[in-house]
Amino acid sequence: MNQVRIGVLGLGKMGRTCIRVLNENPLAKVAALCARRQEQVDEAAVEFGIPSYIDHRKMLEREKLDAVVVATPDNWHYDFAHSALEAGCHVFVEKPFTTSTAEADTLLRLARQRRRKIQVAFNHRWLSAYNQAHASIAAGEIGMPLAGYTRKNDTIIVSTQNIRWAGETTPAWLLSAHDIDLMRWFLASEPVEARAWGRKEVLVARGIPTYDIIQAQVRFASGAFVTFESGWVYPNTFPTPVDSFVEVIGAAGHIHLDRKRESIEISTEKSFSYPKGFLVADIFGRLRGAFPSCLEDFVFAIQNDTVPRVTGFDGRQVTAALEAIHTSLANGGGNVAVIQPPADIQGGI
Repeated sequence: MNQVRIGVLGLGKMGRTCIRVLNENPLAKVAALCARRQEQVDEAAVEFGIPSYIDHRKMLEREKLDAVVVATPDNWHYDFAHSALEAGCHVFVEKPFTTSTAEADTLLRLARQRRRKIQVAFNHRWLSAYNQAHASIAAGEIGMPLAGYTRKNDTIIVSTQNIRWAGETTPAWLLSAHDIDLMRWFLASEPVEARAWGRKEVLVARGIPTYDIIQAQVRFASGAFVTFESGWVYPNTFPTPVDSFVEVIGAAGHIHLDRKRESIEISTEKSFSYPKGFLVADIFGRLRGAFPSCLEDFVFAIQNDTVPRVTGFDGRQVTAALEAIHTSLANGGGNVAVIQPPADIQGGI
């Protein structure tokens, strides 16, 4: 079986993780790299020994690629994914899929025209506990889902040091994207209306023009409503990089998924912490966890010509909810209808 030749766009933390995961997969081959900064490109050419570019269009023209991984800041996803689809490549896109519903619809139509696959990196679906929760809800074990609550609050090191482009996005785009996808999956229902409030105090004072924290309420077609909380101004003394949980309340029970403690706590003379390892962990010299499994399934979908586990349509629906949330934020918290998908883009792509 021929290896899937893949180009990786973006050489930050996620891009480098993708390179390692793919290089450890015998069915895939990282054939080219691209980054925005020349120093990154130069370092990558030496480190990986493969063609490296600063212009993604030249990469797509010169390299014979089957697929492209888009691991760039949020507002670059559309341009890179569009170019890759135009070049005849399958596309794996970091979340959020795009930052506007119109862009998402354009990509879905193009993917359908080119007969290419899109997978969005909603890797939380590959966590075993979340799969168990989905199965339990689908089996009716907690009764009809009535409401939900999700939280993803990062420590301030994320927004001030780890992400150089925090001022170009919001905690909802970066963090709640995962949770909106999970709730669509759990509820088997689509978002129809949103309202949201946010505060800009801490980060603006540090010269980063974005929200400190956002709370959004989204109503789904089933009648269930969910609060999505996202922020990134927790003090760095917090014992884990993120305070995170997902909860679904049903008519006959509830499910609570705690991501703050991932089965381990460590105390030393210097600190107390809850180390993270569910999404990505180096085990016996290979990267394992939900994110590697998510990326590997994209390779399998190409090899086997099957529909990806999380499609571009799933990404579009999350983008539509996030767009409504941010419209509500801009309008002072009023209710905003979620833009529903036109008939020609529905279904797996």
